[in-house]
Amino acid sequence: MVYSRTTPRQRAWAQDAGRWLALGAVVAPILFMLGAFLLAPTHPGYSIVRQQVSALAVGPHGELMRSLFLLYGVLVTVGTMAVFVGLRDELGTISRWTCAALLSLSPLGVLWCGVFTMDQWTLHLIGVQVAFTPIVLTLPIAGLLLRRAPNWRRFGTLMILGGPLTLGLIIGLVTSIPQSQMLTGGGTFGLWQRALGGEVFTWFVALGWLYFRHSRRAAAGSPK
Repeated sequence: MVYSRTTPRQRAWAQDAGRWLALGAVVAPILFMLGAFLLAPTHPGYSIVRQQVSALAVGPHGELMRSLFLLYGVLVTVGTMAVFVGLRDELGTISRWTCAALLSLSPLGVLWCGVFTMDQWTLHLIGVQVAFTPIVLTLPIAGLLLRRAPNWRRFGTLMILGGPLTLGLIIGLVTSIPQSQMLTGGGTFGLWQRALGGEVFTWFVALGWLYFRHSRRAAAGSPK
């Protein structure tokens, strides 16, 4: 019987590929926030204070904002998976795939919002809920699991604290205006939504960047 085994060169190539794929979790949130900022003035009557980012995905240049939703969903999901695949030497299989599955819910929710825009409000709201509600629990769970890896202990502790922070921002968002106005926006709803989105996005940026940095150092110190 012939067994297929990966060579050191193949393993090194896989590690390099995973390291660069993880950067998707860094680049996509930055592109999303930058794109939303640049597209706001091209949308007549739009207010970043009163209205959510999703409103930019309908009307003038809506296809550009929808593309950013989809790009974010794909790149951050792939980047998150690449991070936890690469942590095979630091975390057990169950821990790695639990983290990957739970954290991937958020970018998949954003992707859903790009497919079903505010024109399909009920379906769009499902994506919003998946993107921002479960992460109140998934951040602390992933943080507790990451604390088992020596290189990730400090970041894991911060992720645990991220749960209450996200919950506070959600409460601020939903109480900023009456529920009946959430479709049209008002008050400071847009600012609260950006604060919540920016906070959640930051966790993925940090996750991807820390993995890229750690894996690059490991590769530099490994024997050739």
